[in-house]
Amino acid sequence: MADTQNATDEGLIRAIGPWAMGANVINMVIAAGIFVLPGIVAAQLGPAAILAYVICAVIVGLVFLCFAEAGSRVTRSGGSYAYIEEAFGPFAGFVASTVYWLGFGVVSGAALTVAMTDVIALALPVLNEPLVRNTFLVGFYLLLATVNILGVEAGVKVMVVSTLSKLLPLVLLASVGVLFIQPGFLVISEWPDFTSLGAATLILFFAFGGAEAALNTGGEVINPRRTVPQGLLIGLSGIFITYVALQVVAQGTLGPELANNQEAPLAASARVVFGAWGALLLSVGMVISIFGCLLGDLLNSPRIIFASARDGLLPAVLAKVHPRFRTPHMAIGFYALIGCLFALTGTFKHLAVVASGASLAIYLGVSLAVIQLRRKYGKPAEGQFCIPGGPLVPILSSLFVIWLLLQMTAREAAGFGALLVFAVVLYLARLLYFRKRRGQSKGTE
Repeated sequence: MADTQNATDEGLIRAIGPWAMGANVINMVIAAGIFVLPGIVAAQLGPAAILAYVICAVIVGLVFLCFAEAGSRVTRSGGSYAYIEEAFGPFAGFVASTVYWLGFGVVSGAALTVAMTDVIALALPVLNEPLVRNTFLVGFYLLLATVNILGVEAGVKVMVVSTLSKLLPLVLLASVGVLFIQPGFLVISEWPDFTSLGAATLILFFAFGGAEAALNTGGEVINPRRTVPQGLLIGLSGIFITYVALQVVAQGTLGPELANNQEAPLAASARVVFGAWGALLLSVGMVISIFGCLLGDLLNSPRIIFASARDGLLPAVLAKVHPRFRTPHMAIGFYALIGCLFALTGTFKHLAVVASGASLAIYLGVSLAVIQLRRKYGKPAEGQFCIPGGPLVPILSSLFVIWLLLQMTAREAAGFGALLVFAVVLYLARLLYFRKRRGQSKGTE
């Protein structure tokens, strides 16, 4: 029986505590980027790559202090979207929502699909042929869409398996790999310049994205004023420790060769530590992890499109429900189609940067929202989490995020700019739609 005493105005039950939220943060963030990024970052910074992790950790820490305060004040479901809308109104909230599901959801999914295909191509070189690769990508998205249209039970089971498959090999590599580190490989012989450090930090930020998704369940959190900051601290601490350990082990076991393993660097490190079976374990774990992650994405994200279409924000056809399977099949198909197109036309690095840009835009919005919420409602009330130092943290967070956004190349900035323009156009189309509906309703009176 549902606990009606803990029910919210949204009809949801508050059942998520700090440790559950911390685990959710870890699960949402540690996806597949960490399987690939150590080699990419090492190619830019060498042994100094650890500096990029530290910078990311500082920025993420500042940003999520802002999330903690906003989340303790705005306790309804929606996470970053709800915080930004509460602070700046429906236009900013709508743009933030669109940037999130399209820029982070679709584009990051496409980036992970590209990474997965690159790993499989190591065993099946035929996937390097353009026609075969494109056919595989189309078939893969068809499979994801079909599974989710047919139902959710199988998808949930696969997601549970994928969570275990991605964490166990990583923990095993990090804990045993320290015994195989060659200290000389960790010596920083040349310190990177500011530009290289910024570019590497931007691409690495992709692996830190996703923690905010755990806050979308704000309406189901027990005592959000305490649970949100505690859960974020638990989750982000675990993520940083895991990431740093893996980068150190990869650098310490592969040395300069790490920069030459940009498709599956952790698998190459596992080969040194465990032999051929270790590399196979990491590679299989990565493929299963990405598959489960994408399957879950195709399960959850299309529901945003479905709800928007049902509310009249998107074409009504996207709100259709399959008569037999009772799933939003048109929204699922639409989401899969966009993801497939991105995967066909981009590389992992460029897609990851655009996805990072989308998440950074959301982080900037939340950082500014903290300042605006204080202007509108004053300081947090007693019992709510309050960032010490007044506006210092949200200002520093905003400046760091802007600095990272400025690290984009012209091509990447153009892609991110197009995303923002699309969100604004979609909002204007929404206004015109409702204005037309109001005009028609008045005409029939």
